[in-house]
Amino acid sequence: MARRSPRTHPPTTAVGRCPVAREPDPFWWRDGEAGGKPRKVTGGIQIHATRGAVARTWWSARFLEVLEQVVAGGRMARGRNYARAGQTLELRVDPGSVTASVQGSRERPYRVRVGVATYGKPEWTRVEEALAADAWYAATLLAGSMPPEIEGLFASLGLALFPADARDLVMDCSCPDHAVPCKHLAAVFYLLAERFDADPFEVLALRGRDRETLLANLRTRRAAAAEEQQGPRPAEPAEPTAAPLADVLDAFFTAGPGLDDARRVAPVPTAPDALLDQMPPFAITVRGAQVVDLLRPVYEVLAAPTDPQP
Repeated sequence: MARRSPRTHPPTTAVGRCPVAREPDPFWWRDGEAGGKPRKVTGGIQIHATRGAVARTWWSARFLEVLEQVVAGGRMARGRNYARAGQTLELRVDPGSVTASVQGSRERPYRVRVGVATYGKPEWTRVEEALAADAWYAATLLAGSMPPEIEGLFASLGLALFPADARDLVMDCSCPDHAVPCKHLAAVFYLLAERFDADPFEVLALRGRDRETLLANLRTRRAAAAEEQQGPRPAEPAEPTAAPLADVLDAFFTAGPGLDDARRVAPVPTAPDALLDQMPPFAITVRGAQVVDLLRPVYEVLAAPTDPQP
């Protein structure tokens, strides 16, 4: 029996602007083990759509268009099966990068990476200015939807919200498959589509602007625009300032206006024993006379003017 010489795959590169060389696989013969069926995974990440189309919204379907343009139908079907079976062990989405670990037929899971260009501060400044001009965009996103007009808004600024074709993506998988994207990459794309269905802000985060930062910047811009429309605020009246104390010491203790007139008002005459009229009756008497009546002569004497001493 002739001995079969080991086969090596020619190095392949990822589709996109940042090629990643793939080393020849010395264990190509293991691809046929167990009929090529993937190993079962417990607790893997899977999509909820058990049949039919995976994308439930226009924006996730728009994202999958790039994959459907370059992937053969058989590989797409196998990718959906992987996504439905929960073959993905890990999935991480960062600005401009998606990394995942997908379990195939081998013992070690495959490393999957999808890269997309992010926009810098100048580009997002223009996008936020356009979004802030109409509060409807932020309100629609907060309601869990994405207005179709937002794609045209990006296009009017010379930007793309979604990848236009495979050249806008960097795709790589550590599996020995020649084709890029492979079924493992396709599975990750389907997981991303369902994730975008649940939260449209994830589409914007992939381009470099997370939900919290975007909403905070939009609130700041709308507040600044509202102030500009209202115009400058009227100046508040200045508070009166008091003269220094050293300048008013001469008149500090003099009567103010109207106080001299108050001094000329004649006091109301009061009987010297008026206070006794306010006293309650005593429970005891002195020789049959009330104590108050005995005190009245004393109060009258005390109130009488005294003669000056000679």
